[in-house]
Amino acid sequence: MNGQDLKNSILQLAIQGKLVEQREEEGTAKELLEQIKAEIEQQIKEEKIKKKNKLPEIKEDEIPFDIPDSWEWVRLGDLCNYGKCNSIAAKNVPHDAWLLDLEDIEKDSGKILNKKRRKDVKSTSSKHIFKRGDVLYSKLRPYLNKVVIACEDGYSTSEILPLDFGEHIYNRYSQTVLMSPYFIDYTVKCSYGVKMPRLGTTDGQMAVFPLPPLEEQKRIVAKIEELMPYVEKYNNAYSEVDELNKKFPEGMQKSILQYAIQGKLVEQRKDEDTAEELYQQIQEEKKKLVKENKIKKNMKLPEITEDEIPFDIPENWKWTRFSEVIDVRDGTHDTPAYVSKGYPLITGKDFYNGYFELSKTRYVSEKDYKEISKRSKVEVGDILFSMIGGNIGSMILIEPENYFEMAIKNVALFKQYTPNMIMSKYLMYYLKSQVSKMKANSSGGAQAFVSLTVLRNYLIPLPPLEEQKRIVHKIEELLPYTKQLVK
Repeated sequence: MNGQDLKNSILQLAIQGKLVEQREEEGTAKELLEQIKAEIEQQIKEEKIKKKNKLPEIKEDEIPFDIPDSWEWVRLGDLCNYGKCNSIAAKNVPHDAWLLDLEDIEKDSGKILNKKRRKDVKSTSSKHIFKRGDVLYSKLRPYLNKVVIACEDGYSTSEILPLDFGEHIYNRYSQTVLMSPYFIDYTVKCSYGVKMPRLGTTDGQMAVFPLPPLEEQKRIVAKIEELMPYVEKYNNAYSEVDELNKKFPEGMQKSILQYAIQGKLVEQRKDEDTAEELYQQIQEEKKKLVKENKIKKNMKLPEITEDEIPFDIPENWKWTRFSEVIDVRDGTHDTPAYVSKGYPLITGKDFYNGYFELSKTRYVSEKDYKEISKRSKVEVGDILFSMIGGNIGSMILIEPENYFEMAIKNVALFKQYTPNMIMSKYLMYYLKSQVSKMKANSSGGAQAFVSLTVLRNYLIPLPPLEEQKRIVHKIEELLPYTKQLVK
């Protein structure tokens, strides 16, 4: 339950007579209605107001909830001038007058956000006239719950209705009812207009209103005002906890990955080969591939300096650079001619969170596909890594279930020199642990990018192959729990 939900609960309890006790000495709403009726009859007799059309009696099936015996259900149209107010042309509004528009009212709070004068705005539409103490009710999009008390005389957009409840009904209590979950639900059911729903005059007048004695109305409002600071504190605390909950799974996942790449997630075993031995095996395989003209000989990479090493790793691991142990390529940088049917041209926008999203993917001809695939053929076990734009660091591991023939553009391709020398999943989890760092060090302005040179020179902590497998197994065992911990 967030702060708004708590506030709504308090308002609902208030209008059901459950927030404060009932007191016999305060009389009944029935007696209050008799006073209101007598006053209206006197005003009609003195020709100060016109006689209203009688609204139908309230039926049993219209009553939404029980109220105390001392309260009464009354139609809103019998308590105020709903839908009947005076208007004025915009040109006749005094220059120094307060002019109220819907955007000046904060939703759900009953607060004025902005108080402007006629002289400060251009307006040509007619305005409703309101006086201090009126309840100003927005009939347009009533689910936004914009209801305020006028603190001075003024003029409003015609979508705001000034409601005068008279001296026998506390305007702050009326505001409470109009902002309650009950009344909002009623207005949503009655609202018409698809794009701009609004509460019509008849439906507004027919709404049933829970009426307590006047003194109880005041005590209800006083209790709400007493509780609202606590609701605000609760909301702030809830928001902080909610924010922590949102960050917690991600933070926990990062911690797990960090422990994994530092050699702290699983134990090291003396009976397993060392990373140095694995490294040397990979170098031998590379030499064979170069000799067979299957890959080009890499340019000699700089020695790893002490300053580059970001953290300690176990003794049987080895710091190395990506291209020393993984073939790092990229796709085409050209823009081939697109065709309606052909081979998908995958960019960094076509995969996210480990899944392909191909609804906006473009296609290239078989000729262009073969040309691009000469240097960057995508195969099972490869990793695609987005190098450019706002999607930097998005990646996907190509597995049998998501493999299809594709060309790639502006995407890094991580490919093993020889299968089963490095676990692709270990490499993927390491890349995930480094995304924030890579983004922070990306080049370019509006179109940031991580260059192929940066990726090829990037450091990776290399564990023995069997330990890589155990690390991946432990990561995949733990990650699902991070999502469950906040439920």
